[in-house]
Amino acid sequence: MNSRQPLDLGNRIYLIDGYDMGMPGRTGTYVILEDELTIVETGPSLSVPRIKQGFKDLGLNLSDLKYIIVTHIHLDHAGGAGLLLQDCPEATVVVHPRGARHLADPSRLIAGARAVYGERFDQWFDPIIPIPENRLLIKEDGDTLSIGDSCTLTFYDSPGHAAHHFSIYDPVSNGIFSGDTAGVRYHQTEEQGFVFYLPSTSPNQFDPEAMLDSIEKYRQLKLDRIYFGHFGMSEEVEEVYEQIKYWIPIFMEEGRMAFEKSEGTRGIYNRLLERVTDYLQQHDIPDGHEVYQILKLDMEVCAMGIDDYLKKEEKRKTSS
Repeated sequence: MNSRQPLDLGNRIYLIDGYDMGMPGRTGTYVILEDELTIVETGPSLSVPRIKQGFKDLGLNLSDLKYIIVTHIHLDHAGGAGLLLQDCPEATVVVHPRGARHLADPSRLIAGARAVYGERFDQWFDPIIPIPENRLLIKEDGDTLSIGDSCTLTFYDSPGHAAHHFSIYDPVSNGIFSGDTAGVRYHQTEEQGFVFYLPSTSPNQFDPEAMLDSIEKYRQLKLDRIYFGHFGMSEEVEEVYEQIKYWIPIFMEEGRMAFEKSEGTRGIYNRLLERVTDYLQQHDIPDGHEVYQILKLDMEVCAMGIDDYLKKEEKRKTSS
């Protein structure tokens, strides 16, 4: 296995690359070296061997793992939790109250993911192992979890990407594990001296106003760093906020134009991809760069979420 070594992010936090969808730098697992050994995110089941190797590289034992925290239950963040738990006899899975029942019985979760990813589902996400209810710990907005003498994590409800999403504040690093609430960090262009951020608007609970409200909640915390589900850490927190606030109205504008012209999900996808591609070319990111292939996948899923949101909005209007 061509596994990269865990990345030391400072403040006793390490990042294990999960190679989600077979891609390096796509989705990661954060390891917090505290008295109560804790990880944030598992990625899909495909990433579990990477987590195991990362633990070996760090000189850690899965038998010592106490908490597996998942920011939300989408399979690219939590799909591997049940599989990993089989090798972690002392661990408890920490989850948002809206997500717990779907980890215990993932049938609806699987059905929803199949609808999004189609024939790619098995390759990317299988298997999904149910988690016993007695190994689930629910954390509400404002709840805390002590994982060391000098570290108590705080959980914040952070909808927008999903209604079953919380973010985890770490006082030691003054950072937050954001899952997908603050979008995706596209580090692939870093060699060109440019990192950019886009909102993640996947179905079926995307809500642009809630996402903006969650970003404002982050801002009020006066953070020093953000730990992204996709992918890695950013210390330019204000830049993150501004880019997400910039792109959400653009995504919605393009979505509404496509919706009004009955262009369907494909029309939204084409419009989003064109706007982002123009933006990257203005920043001298050349044709053929690897980031464009990643963007094609992401904009496909983002278009589905915007289309779903607009259909629900139309239904609300007609029924009122």
